[in-house]
Amino acid sequence: MAIGDRGPGEASAVPASGNPAGGPAAPAASAARAAANAPAKSQLAPLAPGELTAPIVVPNTLWRAANPLAYDGGRPAEITHLREFGLTDVGRRDDARWGALQIVPTKADYILDLIRANSLWPLLSGLACCAFEMMSGATSKFDMDRWGMFPFRASPRQSDVLIVAGTLTTKMSGPLIRLWEQMPEPKWCVALGDCTVSGGRYKRSYSTVQGIDRVMPVDVYIPGCPPRPEGLIYGMLQLGQLVKDQRGHWPEREIGPTAPDKI
Repeated sequence: MAIGDRGPGEASAVPASGNPAGGPAAPAASAARAAANAPAKSQLAPLAPGELTAPIVVPNTLWRAANPLAYDGGRPAEITHLREFGLTDVGRRDDARWGALQIVPTKADYILDLIRANSLWPLLSGLACCAFEMMSGATSKFDMDRWGMFPFRASPRQSDVLIVAGTLTTKMSGPLIRLWEQMPEPKWCVALGDCTVSGGRYKRSYSTVQGIDRVMPVDVYIPGCPPRPEGLIYGMLQLGQLVKDQRGHWPEREIGPTAPDKI
C-alpha cells in the first residue's frame, strides 16, 4: 500500500527506511524510537533538602564590540562618563540654589522643595511599549495632573523628571544621557517597567542595557510588564516624598550610576 493511498486510520506497511516490515532494519528502528521516547535524564546534580543552587551572577558591564574599530572608529564610549564625573567635585557645585537663594534662610529651602514635590514636570520621551502606559496615566481616566505631575514638557531644559519608559539599548544610551545632562538641577529619574529596571525579557541580551542604573542615577523604580498607570502615579508620589526628605542634602545626591558592582 502506498503512503498516499492509506486511510485516516490505517498505518503504512512500508517503514521510513524503505524495507518491508520485519526486515533487518526493523529492530534498529524500533530501538531508536524507544530511545527517543525514553524520559530524558536530568543534568542537574541532586540537591539535599533545603539546599539551593548557586545564582547566576551577571557582571555589571556594558556590551562592547569584539572589533574595536567596528563602531565609531575605535572612539571611547560616550555613555560611561557619568561614573567618572560623579567621583569629582565638579558636578556637586550646583546644589540647586542659585544667585540670591544662597543667602536665603533655610526655611526657604523647605518651601522650595515643597513646591518642587507638588510640581513635577516630566520630560515627554518614551523608548518602547511602556510609553503607552505613561501616556495612559495622563489621560482623563487616571489624570495624574491631579497631583501636579503635568504637563509633559517637550524640552529637557523645562523638565525636572526623566521617566525612562521602555527598553534601553546600547545605541540609545547616548541620546538618553544627553537629554539627562540637558535637564537643569534639581532633577530626578524614574525607571518605568521591567526592561528599564533590569533588562526584563531582554535580560542578558548583547544590545540591551541590563538596567538604566548602570549608566545613570535612578531615584524610583517601578517594575511591571506592563507597568500600570496607577503604579506610575504611586511612584511619582513616592518621588515627591523623596524630594521633601532630601531637603538640605542636594550636594550628597548621586551623579553617576547607582547599580551595585556585583549584580
